[in-house]
Amino acid sequence: MSFASEFKDFAMKGNVVDMAVGIIIGAAFGKIVASFVSDVVMPALGMAIGGVNFSDLAITLKEAGEGTEAVLITYGAFLQTIFDFLIIALAIFVAIKAMNAMKKKEQEAPAEPPKPSDEVLLLREIRDSLKK
Repeated sequence: MSFASEFKDFAMKGNVVDMAVGIIIGAAFGKIVASFVSDVVMPALGMAIGGVNFSDLAITLKEAGEGTEAVLITYGAFLQTIFDFLIIALAIFVAIKAMNAMKKKEQEAPAEPPKPSDEVLLLREIRDSLKK
């Protein structure tokens, strides 16, 4: 088997394709959450604590000079990334919890009683005929 055909077999396996779809959807979900945090949560949170814009929070290590930019530690962006992570983690937790609850309901669903075997049916017929 050639290297190309082995690679094709590997790349076309179902779990590899599923993983690729998951990564693409996860990246899109990450962008949605980042926008939600930066455009909805952080402005509201900043207003609640006195009009602070988190993206502007920074510590200046070196002021801007002629031809050089200021050196900043932008801890506001770091705080926003933490909020992004927490919201994504919460969303994943809720989704997994819901999936586990659905699986649990499927497992707890009462199954039909097993159909009696042919021998049991024959013995029942014999018993019923002896009663008569």
